[in-house]
Parts: sequence; C-alpha cells; structure tokens
Amino acid sequence: MSFLTQDIHSRTLISIVADAAMAASSLYVSIYIRFGSLDEVINKHQYMSLKCAAFVTMLLFCSYFAELYNFDTIRSKREICLHIGFCALLSFVLLASLYYMIPAIGVGRGVLAISLLIFAMLQCLVHVLLACFASLSGLAKRVLILGTGPIADAVGNIINTQNHNYVLAGYIDCPIEPLSVPMSCVVGDGNCVVEATRRERADKLVISLSERRGVLPLKEVLECKFNGIDILDAPSFYEQLTGKLLIEHTRPSWFIFSEGFKKTPLKRFYKTVCDLFGTMVGLILSAPLLPLIALAIKIDSPGPVFFRQIRTGEKGKPFRIFKFRTMFQDAEKKTGAVWAQENDSRITRVGRLLRKTRLDELPQLFNVLMRDMSIVGPRPERPEFIEDLSEIIPYYMERHAIKPGVTGWAQIKYPYGASVEDAIEKLRYDLFYIKHCSLIFDLLIIMETTKVVLFGRGAR
Repeated sequence: MSFLTQDIHSRTLISIVADAAMAASSLYVSIYIRFGSLDEVINKHQYMSLKCAAFVTMLLFCSYFAELYNFDTIRSKREICLHIGFCALLSFVLLASLYYMIPAIGVGRGVLAISLLIFAMLQCLVHVLLACFASLSGLAKRVLILGTGPIADAVGNIINTQNHNYVLAGYIDCPIEPLSVPMSCVVGDGNCVVEATRRERADKLVISLSERRGVLPLKEVLECKFNGIDILDAPSFYEQLTGKLLIEHTRPSWFIFSEGFKKTPLKRFYKTVCDLFGTMVGLILSAPLLPLIALAIKIDSPGPVFFRQIRTGEKGKPFRIFKFRTMFQDAEKKTGAVWAQENDSRITRVGRLLRKTRLDELPQLFNVLMRDMSIVGPRPERPEFIEDLSEIIPYYMERHAIKPGVTGWAQIKYPYGASVEDAIEKLRYDLFYIKHCSLIFDLLIIMETTKVVLFGRGAR
C-alpha cells in the first residue's frame, strides 16, 4: 500500500524496530538474571524461538494498542511514561492469559515479571529520547511552499500544527497569486525559486498555486528537481501528511491521473469473503449480548428494540439500515431529520451507553449479510442530508463508489459529525479510504475500531 510506505514516519519505524529488539533482549536478559546461565536454560527450554516470537509480538501489539506509535496523540514525556505503564500492565495480563492457555510457550512468572520491568524501563528511555530528537528542528525535513494563496495557507497550517518530521521553511510568492499567508514568512518570488531552496536548505518543494497556467515557473522548478529537491503538488503532500484528501482545492484532473481508486475482481472477492467471515465472527461473539441489550432497551423506554432507517448505499442505491434504538420513539416527529447533538435530549439512558460503546451498531452485521453494507467503508448517510450536502461539498457523491461500512477510516479518525464542516472533514477521509482500499488497510481500521470502542472515543 503506497500510503503506508509514504507516510510512515521514520520515528515510527525506528520505534517499532527498537521495541522489537528491546523486547527480545529483555527476555534473554531476564532468563540470565533468573537462572544465571543463558546457554544452559535456552538448551533446556523447548520452542525458545517460538516463545521469543510470541513475547515480542505481544509486546508490539500492546505498544500499538497503548498508542505509543501515534505521535499525534502522545506528545509530552509524561504521556509517554503513562502509556508505557499501561502497555506493561496490559502485556502482563495478556501474556499471563496466553501462557495459561498454551503452557508450551510460557516463560515462567519470574522471567515474565523481570523481562517486562526491563522492557518498560528501556522503552521509556528510548521513546523519550526519540521524542527529544524529533523536537530538534535541525533533524526535520524543511518544506518550501510555492504559492501564497489559500491552498498554500492550508498546507502551511498543517505543517505547523501536526506532529511530524517536517518544518515550514517559508513561502515563495508568484505573480497574480493572492496573499493569504503572513508576509513575514515569504522568503522569495517565482524568479528565484532555486536560490530560495538553497538559501532555506529545503528538502521538499510543494506546488500550492491557486492557478498554475502562466504562473508556474517551470524552468526553475525543473532545475530544483534535477538538484535533488523532492517536488510534490499540494493535494499529494496534504494526503501523505494527514491521511485524508484536500477536496476543496483539488481539480478533477488530480483524481483522474492519480494512482488508486481501483476496483479489481480480486479486491471485490476478498471484500466479500472478509465481510462474510467477519460478520459470522461478529455475530458469534456478540450473540450473548444481543438479548441483554434488547431487554435493557425495552425496560428503559417504550417502543421497538430495533431502529430502521433508509440510508444511501453503493451507487446511490437506498437500503434499510438496522440499529438498536437509542432514542425515544418518534424522536424526530417534531424536528424532522436532524443530526444528533452532544447531550441530545432525544437519547435514552440505555441509548447513551450503547452509543458510547458503539453496541447500537451491532445489528448492522445483518446488513452486511444482506450485502447492502461492508464491514469497512464510508458510513451510510441519510438521503435527506445527501441532497443538501452534494450541492455544497465537491465530490460528495463519489463516496458512494463502494459499499458503506459498519466502521470506516473517517469513523476512527474523526469524531461524530453534526454539521456541514464535519461532513467535509469526514469526506476527506472517506475518499482517502476509497483511493487506498486494501486488505491491510481494512485490518488496520478494524484494529483501530477496537480501540475506539474500548475507549469510547468520538461517540455522541
């Protein structure tokens, strides 16, 4: 997947490799501390390689689950230490459970406790050092933006506000280009692009012009390219940096000529197989909960257990979605179709809990079985909202190019939307998913969805 290789932060790769090496080292060091002889113990222990692989895999999984590789979430050294503590506790519980179920790969309570303590201390030290190095501007890639209009301003704001390995070197002004950026940040004009890249030690030049025809200094940009400067247009750079698309300032030609948005027979086949398999697993795991949820809804408020509503699916086809009812009966009788707001008075007590834990979405697994939905995809919207949103938001109808999903990239990256601005932001993520849709991406979204459900993020 191109976006995973392009946008994986060097700090993320270093962190994962370092954690794997520290986990393996911690296990062997703890064996030596516990028994005093490494070679003898390793020779006596069967399946040592398998034990080490299970130990390392579990620690990396727990580190991922504890958000230690999400540098937009964790910024301060205190937060790093707190998340590492949570990771160590989660690792102990999961590894102890795993060893109880599969004794052959167990390493013993003493070795487990010592190895986790060593790993936590090493992980804390390494992650804090990486955070310190990442904050040094000299180690970040310097980005020079060609343009001073609204597109350049949007790209510059992203560089300044997100936690990544880039630093803004400045803007280059061009004729006829409006000034939407601070004048103090303009470091040159279109006639001296090469000189500006050398003076500002730029690693990357981002073309962010409102209008290129007759404005783009082609000769200067070409010379920058041959001088080793990485050249990108604003939509592509924005996509790599944020995991979403810059829809307002993107021409149709960018969608036409960019990679992605492919629908191959293989992709359709794996989607169908994964949907059916995932639905069956989901229904089996949730089967004990379904009658309890239904009973709680009936006791809490009068009305049906299930809520049915018309939504728009693939290629604009309407279908009836199923959810557990979370609002009072006839909640929209007076207001009509409106988005749910924070602390919405229409939501019942049980409904608030169901929304917080996303358990109200479980009946949508039947929609997946009926092939109206997929496990992963853009969330299906109501036709009443689509009619208005499609007139305001460019490319809005393109989100119906694939089946809607029970979960999706927009759902894990952005909280519940209740406005046109929220709909625009979620569309950025939906189109990004449609462009890069793959099995690996789907598995990543499902893993992230698990964290969203457990931590109750973004619900309303």
